Amino acid sequence: MNKLRYITDEDFKIASRYLFLDMAIEVIQKDLDTLRNNTIFKINEPYIKLLESVERKAIEERRELKQQMHMKNLKVLQTDKNDMFTEYTFYANRKEEKRNYFNPAIRKKVLLILEEYF
Repeated sequence: MNKLRYITDEDFKIASRYLFLDMAIEVIQKDLDTLRNNTIFKINEPYIKLLESVERKAIEERRELKQQMHMKNLKVLQTDKNDMFTEYTFYANRKEEKRNYFNPAIRKKVLLILEEYF
């Protein structure tokens, strides 16, 4: 069964990368906060510097994606969530497409982005 697509593959790729990159940045920032406020390692500083470097690169990519989304009039919003699934609605050119993601799959997508940056 073919799923009806309302937005282009390119637009979907940009918006979904933005969505999951934004989540990855949140994870990095929480980890940085944890490292800054707790002595987890004997020497935290190298880990903090590494995470700060990764954070800067990820924020730069997110900024570029946000510019592309603005130029193409793309938006993505969380529209529903339960214990198992989270629904996001992608908006492009006055059209919308709803996508449901299995919550562990979201975690996996964020993990892949983190691994890419490390």
